[in-house]
Amino acid sequence: MSLKMWVRNMYTGPGGGAYTGPGGGMYTGPGGGAYTGPGGGMYSGPGGGAYTGPGGGLYTGPGGAAYTGPGGGLYTGPGGGLYSGPGGGLYSGPGGGMYTGPDSKPYMGVMPPWPLLVGELRQMGMNQQANLIAEALRSIGWRG
Repeated sequence: MSLKMWVRNMYTGPGGGAYTGPGGGMYTGPGGGAYTGPGGGMYSGPGGGAYTGPGGGLYTGPGGAAYTGPGGGLYTGPGGGLYSGPGGGLYSGPGGGMYTGPDSKPYMGVMPPWPLLVGELRQMGMNQQANLIAEALRSIGWRG
C-alpha cells in the first residue's frame, strides 16, 4: 500500500503545510492533509494519516509515523520527525517541518498536520511529544 505524503511545514501560502486551500496541508476537502475521508491526512481508516495500524500516520510501532524510536515520526534524534536540527520536523529553517516560508523541497509526512497532531497525541496519552510540537508551534508564532 502506498501512503500519501503531504507537505507538513507551516507555510500558509498555496501548497504549504498550513495552507487551507485545495492541495494544502490543512485543506479539509478531498485530497487535503486535514481531510477525514479516505486517503486524507485525518482519515482514521487504513492508509490514513490518523490511522493507528501499520502504515498509518498514528502507528506507534517500529517504523510508524508515531513511533518514538529511531526512524520514527516522533523520534527526536537525527532523521526523526521531532528532530529540531536541519531537515527535522521541528526545524524552522528551509526543509524543516516548522518552516514558514515557501520551499521547493518542503518537509513531508503522513501524519496529521502539526496543529491537529497535537490533539491526536494528547488523546493517545503521548503528552511529551504533543508538548514538543506545541512548543515549536508557539516558537514560530502559530496561534491557529
